[in-house]
Amino acid sequence: MESIFSPTFAPMKDKGKRNQWLVPKGQEPTEMDRIILHHQQHGKIVPTRSLIKTPEQIEGIRQAGIINTDILDLVGDRIKAGISTKEIDQWVYDYTVSHGATPACLGYEGFPCSCCTSINEVVCHGIPNEFEILEEGDIINVDCTTILNGYYADASRMYVIGKTTPKKQKLVDVAWECLKIGEQVCSEPYIFVGDIGNAIAKHAHENGFSVVRDLCGHGVGLEFHEDPEVDHYGKKGTGMLIVPGMVFTIEPMINMGTWEVFCDEDDGWTIVSEDELPSAQWEHTFVMTEHGVEILTH
Repeated sequence: MESIFSPTFAPMKDKGKRNQWLVPKGQEPTEMDRIILHHQQHGKIVPTRSLIKTPEQIEGIRQAGIINTDILDLVGDRIKAGISTKEIDQWVYDYTVSHGATPACLGYEGFPCSCCTSINEVVCHGIPNEFEILEEGDIINVDCTTILNGYYADASRMYVIGKTTPKKQKLVDVAWECLKIGEQVCSEPYIFVGDIGNAIAKHAHENGFSVVRDLCGHGVGLEFHEDPEVDHYGKKGTGMLIVPGMVFTIEPMINMGTWEVFCDEDDGWTIVSEDELPSAQWEHTFVMTEHGVEILTH
């Protein structure tokens, strides 16, 4: 995740960055090389070879993703009114370490917990604690990243506590639809980050909601946060070209009111909607293949 605030879970945006794609000396250009070089020659943002994961690396990320998905399944089985967000954090920690993995959030830039728990108007980076008790009607995002054998996998889910209001339920549902629309845009390689954001923002706006602009998805796999920055709004044909072998998250943050947010000055982490209306987010990690994306975390 990316933010204008510091500390943050991702680097600042660099919209003007142009990565250079090079064909190794003495090697004949492949079809992928030719496509990327064509876009580069026309001034588009293209990846470097360092962003292309090997089959072995992708398998490592996939295995981390299995644990990450299982963690969020476990949370779904246990979460209910009356529990504290600190309990959720303990579940995440215990399951992660018992499976030989490490929670990436714990200690990252000083973050004190193993996951983020963001309730109602909290957009992201909510810090679990023993005093925050879930109530009937709350909506909560649980976001965790798992490191297994040096590979990172990242996902988040929304959970509805009991029965919530129709408007909050719609927000959760539309946020999920936005994630799936982003996935559909990636049904073939050589699309642009802007294509993803454009489709997501259109769907959110058609449903009367807004898209947070100060945070975004990101590359992932060998590090917690890598290029590209995946905005959830934007123009088609802009942003980085997505090619086979790239691993990245799509994680739209959809607000009921304004898209603007602020950071809680008391903890320096918690991001809240400016008007303090509810927010919802879902996140998957994807790998782009020759035939479109594969989901590595659910």
